[in-house]
Amino acid sequence: MSAPTLSIERGLLKEGYATIGSVDEVGRGSLAGPVSVGIVVVDSSVRNTLQGVRDSKELSPLVRNALVPKIREWALAYAVGHASPQEIDDFGIIGALRLAGHRALAQLGVQPEVILLDGSHDWFTPPVQASFLELGSDVLSEVPPVVTKVKADRTCVSVAAASVLAKVERDAHMVKLSSQFPAFGWEDNKGYASPGHIAALSTHGATVEHRRSWKLPGVSE
Repeated sequence: MSAPTLSIERGLLKEGYATIGSVDEVGRGSLAGPVSVGIVVVDSSVRNTLQGVRDSKELSPLVRNALVPKIREWALAYAVGHASPQEIDDFGIIGALRLAGHRALAQLGVQPEVILLDGSHDWFTPPVQASFLELGSDVLSEVPPVVTKVKADRTCVSVAAASVLAKVERDAHMVKLSSQFPAFGWEDNKGYASPGHIAALSTHGATVEHRRSWKLPGVSE
């Protein structure tokens, strides 16, 4: 597979956008832990692709960790936001993704003029006329326009970089949580549905870190 490039990002810059906030998420399919959204901002000063950056799922933990300081130095700005299991239960996975993404956006020292979002569905933009009770209080009332790109994490180096930052931060959080709930093996499975995780759910039941609104395997109704 070819390495991701800045081709899409340069195209957006040529359209007149001065800054691009490239976005990817991790943890959507996990049974436990937060969903996390990374944003990496680039502009015309970022002229070179970042060697070694790929979609975070294609990289080993060692490589991902080594890339983090390089990404932080390379990007104009960066941030990672999270939404908790309780928020996933309260707002649904799409609402929680939006909440995490807006938390990341609020951390940036610059406001991107456009969002480049991995996938085909714009989950970043709030629904028209939705209330804070439906969205979460940290969802911003106004966000930049969103451009979606299928498989952007594989073709756009800034989106791939965002996925790496989000993956490293979320994985570290799950390793920390594993000391509180050692039976579930989160230091290895990071909250996903591994056989050991499912067996532990069957034996111990769901914890406060599980997405209780989901149909959790191994947990009786």
